[in-house]
Amino acid sequence: MARRSTRSAPLPEDFEEHIVDIDVGDEMRSSFLEYAYSVIYSRALPDARDGLKPVQRRILYTMNDMGLRPDRGHVKSARVVGEVMGRLHPHGDGAIYDALVRMAQPWSMRLPMIDGHGNFGSPDDSPAAMRYTECRMAPPASAMTGSIEENTVDFKPNYDSREEEPTVLPSAIPNLLVNGASGIAVGMATNMAPHNLVEVVQALRHLITHPAADLDALMRFVPGPDLPTGGKIIGLDGIRDAYETGRGSFKMQATTRIESVTPRRKGIVVTELPYGVGPERVIEKIKQLAQSKKLQGVADIKDLTDREHGLRLVIEVKNGFNPEAILAQLLKQTPMEDSFGINNVALVDGQPRTLGLKALLEVFLDHRFTVVRRRSQFRRDKAADRLHLVEGLLVAILDIDEVIQLIRGSDNSGEAKERLMTVFDLTDPQATYILDMQLRRLTKFSRIELENEKSELLQTIEALDQILGDDAQLRRVVSDELAEVAKAYGTPRRTVLLASAGQTAVSAVPLEVADDPCFVHLSSAGLLARTSDAEPPGPVGDRATHDVVVSTVRTTARGQVGALTTTGRLLRLDVLDLPTIPPTAGSPHLQGGQPVESFLVLEGAERVVGLCALREDGPGLALGTAQGVVKRVNPEVLNRDAWEVVRLADGDEVVGIVELADGEEELVFVSSDAQLLHFPASAVRPQGRSGGGMAGIRLAAGARVVFFGAIRIEDAVVVTISGSSSALPGTEVGAVKVTPFSEYPPKGRATGGVRCHRFLKGEDALLLAWAGAQPMAAAASGQPVDLPAPDGRRDGSGVPGSQPVAAVASPPCVRVTA
Repeated sequence: MARRSTRSAPLPEDFEEHIVDIDVGDEMRSSFLEYAYSVIYSRALPDARDGLKPVQRRILYTMNDMGLRPDRGHVKSARVVGEVMGRLHPHGDGAIYDALVRMAQPWSMRLPMIDGHGNFGSPDDSPAAMRYTECRMAPPASAMTGSIEENTVDFKPNYDSREEEPTVLPSAIPNLLVNGASGIAVGMATNMAPHNLVEVVQALRHLITHPAADLDALMRFVPGPDLPTGGKIIGLDGIRDAYETGRGSFKMQATTRIESVTPRRKGIVVTELPYGVGPERVIEKIKQLAQSKKLQGVADIKDLTDREHGLRLVIEVKNGFNPEAILAQLLKQTPMEDSFGINNVALVDGQPRTLGLKALLEVFLDHRFTVVRRRSQFRRDKAADRLHLVEGLLVAILDIDEVIQLIRGSDNSGEAKERLMTVFDLTDPQATYILDMQLRRLTKFSRIELENEKSELLQTIEALDQILGDDAQLRRVVSDELAEVAKAYGTPRRTVLLASAGQTAVSAVPLEVADDPCFVHLSSAGLLARTSDAEPPGPVGDRATHDVVVSTVRTTARGQVGALTTTGRLLRLDVLDLPTIPPTAGSPHLQGGQPVESFLVLEGAERVVGLCALREDGPGLALGTAQGVVKRVNPEVLNRDAWEVVRLADGDEVVGIVELADGEEELVFVSSDAQLLHFPASAVRPQGRSGGGMAGIRLAAGARVVFFGAIRIEDAVVVTISGSSSALPGTEVGAVKVTPFSEYPPKGRATGGVRCHRFLKGEDALLLAWAGAQPMAAAASGQPVDLPAPDGRRDGSGVPGSQPVAAVASPPCVRVTA
């Protein structure tokens, strides 16, 4: 195989070298200026009239040519990109698809121009490839390209001069202000904030009627940007600077609220982030701060965002930390607060200019005046041409027989046209139109149609002449069309504008919750809550709706309390875990209280019967069981989450617990067979936690204890409710009796006590009993129940109640004071 020679062919003898000596500096300057010019005018900066960059304009124009209107089906994005690249845009498909995707993202555009179908990305993630997504024009895009075929804008050759493309779109929407723009050119850049369409249209209409309006008048309609992602804008001084000079800045802040994310914890819920900030960016920053120990108090962070509910970022706060203080740190150290620098640079008459608010509005209005004027002229010319043809047809119809005979007698169409023009004094277009028309149109009914059409054309021409000849009428048309656009595509404002940071500044609170005095409450419905005030909650009024508070303990916010259950277990409970309610709470379920099961792990049918303080001094606790056992427990706190404080017999359970103040209280038992026994607490010898207690009340066969408590005799009463033991719980109203406690004489411990209620026919047991001061009764629904006046007969029968009573208790303030 012969080897190819690498030696070049000899040059011909008459070859002449043409070497031009140039200065490298001049060439670099010239080439760079050409490149800069191309970037500025053909790629990076939007036109101030339609607010679009060339690639965006080409995408919308091509989709309009392809018929991809909002009422048509979606097509592959790759098909649109290919059409744009092949016909108009001499650049890569990546740049075209990126621009198409951005115009379809509702978090990027305040008014999306493209209706995307498929994965068009998220604030943190890129979209799927263009072969996997579909698109069509969104309804606002129709307003951008509407009437483009009516000679409303100029066209220019495309990159290879084979086709033409519009230099600007008719743009019935003030797109530059509504959707904003961003781009980096050579030596300059633009960054414009989105605005609310309705507000911008109001400012435009005001400027149409008041061309000399100043900036203050316009800012009454456009107070500030309206970002697609909502949030808050802090400080309006920078916005005014931008509206006046074209340059300025403002702070954006996330929209947050503090709520109970779990029964044990509060959290900061983020529903809106600053424009251009995604949730993953915030999550990553919070994790970095937590790992570096620069942010304390955050237990967990979860992104619960979905398509149905939108953005939801949950930041759980550790117990013992103030959520308000954590929020202040997050706003300071994470992208939850960000800044936006406004630089309103756009092309005006082919030149880059920095524009204020009024200049932007004026440029758009001048464009719309031109578009409407050219559209009106186009429609008038078209109507006039049609009128000319209609008038010729009407002439021909008046002598239709002669017209037909003339045509039949002509040798060819040219001769027929000449004879029609001569005989009937028609113009060339009229004669040509008559020759091209079908004979069936030349009927009597057709003549009526033509006369009606002529009348309508004359009216149309007259209306269009008014627009073209009267500047006030032209302005009125533009104003009305803007109002229709705002009505069709306008949406409510999403971004909240705040004059200064002081309006959103979080109060100066300590990072950790102070160990202040508070009260922990257990309600009859089994709900737990705490009050942070110095006083326990009382009823809001005599007719307040509430489930009664059956147990209250004074403690501190960072302390612990004990919860005694029916099985004799004492469970440790962290006060910080409990929800905080106002100190005047008296509404259903402690107005925000949470079920006991949310904080304690109970076994089977185990229930919490009361609360107590965890301390190793004082007279201790007293408890009573359903089988009549009483026990005083020596103060003892173990280093565990749960421990037993009484040894129960088989089938027995704890029915009540009291925390003794000084050991001088009276312990009270009430049995199901209406026997009441009370004796001094000093009559019960204190025992250790392993003790089984001692006899409290002697019960008759089949009877059980329905109430155990400790009271002081002053102002105390006894409430008893009788009924049938066979009735379903909560269904029988029963007979209610209130008796002064002083009517019941004391008896020795382990005796049967005295009768406290006389049963009527059909009654055989006490459904509920209670002893204390200032009784409050509630039904199972939480509604208050009125109790009868005190009855001096200790063994009398009761009066029928208004509704079944679920619980009776003293106001918390009375119980704690006691």
